Amino acid sequence: MADTLAAGSLTFNPLYKEVKIRLTRGLAAGEWKPGEAIPSEARLGERFNVSIGTIRKAIDELVAERILVRQQGRGTFVATHTEDRTLFYFFHIVGKDGSRELPVIELLSFKSGPATTVEEKRLGLARGAAVLRIQNVLKLGGKPVVFDEISVPAALFPDLDEEAFRAREGTIYGLYQARYGISVLRISERLAARHPPARAASVLDITTDTPALAIKRVAYTYDDSPFEYRVSWVNTERHEYLSDLWKNDGA
Repeated sequence: MADTLAAGSLTFNPLYKEVKIRLTRGLAAGEWKPGEAIPSEARLGERFNVSIGTIRKAIDELVAERILVRQQGRGTFVATHTEDRTLFYFFHIVGKDGSRELPVIELLSFKSGPATTVEEKRLGLARGAAVLRIQNVLKLGGKPVVFDEISVPAALFPDLDEEAFRAREGTIYGLYQARYGISVLRISERLAARHPPARAASVLDITTDTPALAIKRVAYTYDDSPFEYRVSWVNTERHEYLSDLWKNDGA
């Protein structure tokens, strides 16, 4: 079978890259939901009029990027944001002995308002666009360790309110995916040691003179579109930040 796409075959990308782009567009459009199997390699080959080898190479990249998950003997599925996946891929705070645990999250506030200049820049928003702002405290071993300030575009989450946020099942990223079809495909983080503002210090039960870890994170979905800006303050007295690139990002 010739390695040409069935339609719109003129492309400046390698053929498998074009297949990957079209598969990603299908995922973004909700053609295959989180947890669902995508069609077999043979069926996809017929759909795009390309060889199975080309399909496999495109899927290999999507699996490496954790967009798809292969299950031996069952097929290839759209990845879901389970608690285990969130713990090992997105939550990098561990005990100083290397221990990991899922944090207990408590909602402190849920508000809406116009985006600040920083939120506009990080989220790619027009001036004056509305955002939802969420403050959480994350407890490990029963003690407050992380104070999160989260901003998301209100337009992407039109019916999200405090009641729905509190009533979610599973993680925040799981809520984004299950209710709004927005999957976290990558995150970009900037870290610095700083003195925390009064609000963060109060929540973490430390003084404003105590150095804390400040993490500024932008989460991206399909087409590398930013949709969440998060500032986290971490009490590092008993915890630290661990990024295990070999395990989390592939060798």
